[in-house]
Amino acid sequence: MVRLTGARPAATRRWGCAAAAFLLLLLTVQAAQKADLSGDATAATINHSLTLLQRLQELLQNGNSSDSVLRVRTAASDEAKVFHTHQLLLSLQSEVFEGLLRNQSVVTLHEPPETAALFEKFIRYLYCGGVSILLHQAIPMHQLASKYRVWGLQRGVADYMKTHLASESSQGHVVGWYHYAVRIGDAALQESCLQFLAWNLSAVLGSAEWASVSVELLLLLLERSDLVLHSELELYTAVESWLGRQQPEDPVAERVLRAIRYPMIAPSQLFRLQVQSAVLARHYGAVQDLLFQAFQFHAASPLHFAKYFDVNCSMFLPRNYLAPSWGSQWVINNPARDDRSTSFQTQLGPSSHDAGKRVTWNVLFSPRWLPVSLRPVYSDSVSGAIQPVRIEDGRPRLVITPAMSSPDFAGVSFQKTVLVGVRQQGRIFIKHAYSFHQSSDEAADFLAHADLQKRTSEYLIDNSLHLHIIIKPVYHSLIKVKK
Repeated sequence: MVRLTGARPAATRRWGCAAAAFLLLLLTVQAAQKADLSGDATAATINHSLTLLQRLQELLQNGNSSDSVLRVRTAASDEAKVFHTHQLLLSLQSEVFEGLLRNQSVVTLHEPPETAALFEKFIRYLYCGGVSILLHQAIPMHQLASKYRVWGLQRGVADYMKTHLASESSQGHVVGWYHYAVRIGDAALQESCLQFLAWNLSAVLGSAEWASVSVELLLLLLERSDLVLHSELELYTAVESWLGRQQPEDPVAERVLRAIRYPMIAPSQLFRLQVQSAVLARHYGAVQDLLFQAFQFHAASPLHFAKYFDVNCSMFLPRNYLAPSWGSQWVINNPARDDRSTSFQTQLGPSSHDAGKRVTWNVLFSPRWLPVSLRPVYSDSVSGAIQPVRIEDGRPRLVITPAMSSPDFAGVSFQKTVLVGVRQQGRIFIKHAYSFHQSSDEAADFLAHADLQKRTSEYLIDNSLHLHIIIKPVYHSLIKVKK
């Protein structure tokens, strides 16, 4: 709520002269910076912009030549914070203030406690064009920028939020930022938060902010196949905890429970859940068909099961599980140095029928692989000459291939996902993920924008590349049997 009070007196000549002097100094500095002085060896740029910013800060702090007053009130306090300001500077930054101060000199602003606490910082930004904020101040500062239409600050805070998703906070902040992005309709911030939550879900499940996840956000997460977590059982346990805290209505709880991919949980664990889970006991009727189908999936041959059931749906598609049976971690020291290779084994498929079958995978990493179009060729103009090739022309490459073929592979394709860990605020998070097409042995865009030559590259941790390679076996229906 914004309230206008008071009548505006005539502007003083002293402020008019001061404003004109400051604006003249600004224009002089800008003109000096933009001047084309390349033709004169004696030319130099004289830049006193920092002095100007200091004087503008003093102008706000001391209230010299003030011609307008902002009174900021909150419902929780009878006292108002008073700011002696200058109409010209506020109007230059905010069209809202331009309208408020057009015919008034004293304006009363009503703000909630969160934004009122940051109002001094907000006003300082209007004078100096810079502000420092903390994680818990991002939303109220964005609210102020949006309310008073200070678009540069609004964009700056949104960018700050996107680049500080992995920053450590005691209560967590990404879930709150996601819900805020939904409320204000910021699709880019919303997607950034959602992607971070999906790729770092295990860290979120064990934090205080898991309890603040909304029903809508939970359902969005549960429908994704790119969730990164240890296992489907870990996800079920977290969902059970969320349901116990939130106590939603039965239709909501049942919708959430039906989004769990029960075929990805081993039969022994499913039996234990039926005995020990109070949530499952309460809503057993709503998921009984899914549990029965999961037991059938584990008991029958995948090829036989696929004849009767549609296995090309999300229920039978693994997520990005970090358990050893689904992939392997690989830390490559000095990745820009030379080619590397490794091998590991995974379970053939999620069905218990394939529990004893293993697939060996060979992995080749090359930091400077050259596409065919960039490889050296003989030149026609100079006999025997070879076109020069620079190291930076190459790009990183990762090739993942099975070490053998087997009749057991019939009806199974393998999706590969490579996660790249980065360190922020002393913790390792997943910031990049590369998925391979089912028919390919490598991702075309793998580390396409990474500069592994730089030790400061965001893709490196202590000059090492931290990868986690995940193999996702996917069953396909081959022959349909009429029921």
